[in-house]
Amino acid sequence: MGEVHILLERVFKAKDDIDVADELIRDYLPFIRLECAKFAKRELQYGKDDELAIGMLAFHEAIRSYSYLKGAFLKYAALLIKSRLIDHVRKEKKHMEHVSLDETIDEKGHALHEVLDDGRRPQADMMHLNATKEEIVELQLQLKEFGVSLKDVVDNCPSQKKTYEKCLKVIAYAKNESSILDDLLRTKRLPIKRLADDTGVSIKTIERHRRYLVSMLVAYTNGYEIIRDHVSLMIKGVNK
Repeated sequence: MGEVHILLERVFKAKDDIDVADELIRDYLPFIRLECAKFAKRELQYGKDDELAIGMLAFHEAIRSYSYLKGAFLKYAALLIKSRLIDHVRKEKKHMEHVSLDETIDEKGHALHEVLDDGRRPQADMMHLNATKEEIVELQLQLKEFGVSLKDVVDNCPSQKKTYEKCLKVIAYAKNESSILDDLLRTKRLPIKRLADDTGVSIKTIERHRRYLVSMLVAYTNGYEIIRDHVSLMIKGVNK
């Protein structure tokens, strides 16, 4: 418990002191390396692998954006590192889409079309799939704190288009209101009346689909990058 307190004290000092931040990052290089290696599924070396540079920047971002409401600092930092690595993989994947199918992509001289014809998925796709699975597991564990399971979410999802659009309206509003998200994490309760007053969606509708709304909003609170992007695309589709 003492070590946790000391770490948090250093984190909050590091927010305003770059020297303290640099020292904290140096002390936690093994942690950063471990989290990056877990994501990349291979050993990594500082000065050689881009993942580690991304991990260090994400750790510094975690220091700058951390608050008590975000839970344990190291867990939050780990989620942020994973989120930024996912962003990196996506950018690399987009680059691959513009690469010639005849261009060599590995040390054995295989071309992209050979890898695809052989039935093997590019590494970026597999990493993205694994990252998605990890996010779902993390979200499932966090939802337990709210008394919500993934089965509850599926069962509670709006079945009618108009109701679905109303729920997405609530999500689109609440995800940009930090006070609502903070209250949700702190109290483990959805501020139903405030959401109804601010969005014009009836209390009855919000209450009926509370578990669905809770799960979607929790996805906006703690680094669930893939799930969050999926929700954002749904909202954009409704708003077109």
